[in-house]
Amino acid sequence: MALIIPRRQGKLLIKNVLILALGSLAVFPAQAAKISFKAFCPQMVGQWQGNAAKVGEIPKQVIVNGFCSHDQRQLILSVSVGTRAPYSETWWFREQGEQVLLTYYDGVSQEKQQLFSLYQQNGDFSLLGEGVVNARAALIQLLFEAKSPQGAWQWTQNIQYLDDDIDRYQLFRGIEMTPIAPLN
Repeated sequence: MALIIPRRQGKLLIKNVLILALGSLAVFPAQAAKISFKAFCPQMVGQWQGNAAKVGEIPKQVIVNGFCSHDQRQLILSVSVGTRAPYSETWWFREQGEQVLLTYYDGVSQEKQQLFSLYQQNGDFSLLGEGVVNARAALIQLLFEAKSPQGAWQWTQNIQYLDDDIDRYQLFRGIEMTPIAPLN
């Protein structure tokens, strides 16, 4: 028995399957390995400064503080004032089995949650998940690229809309993370 899918939905379904299978190739090659959260969490402990901006916005200076729980199953990244919100943003990552649950709160909007899978390649980390951005279904990537042996990172938030014909991630926002001092 064949499954009949309307043409528009069929195209979207095929595209979704291909994107899920190949989606990370545009920004994160296929050789990336799925990893435990415990490999990622301690790497994000510290205090960083740098510029942050969404695409088309003027960059603003921010400070990022990273705290990893003792059991290395929870990570909080706090992005200081300098964002569009008047308060700090809180990015709370929690290990949930083989996935990572993110709770995001900017002090103004209702908090948002998103499930991700975590991958690593050559010291870079990528959290990949499917969610909604600007009221459109999208693949979401949080990419932490190692920029120096001293612990600098480039954190990009990338999206790929599932209803779009562009077959690569688009930059949504970037945050430079140059170390100020490690947190103990």
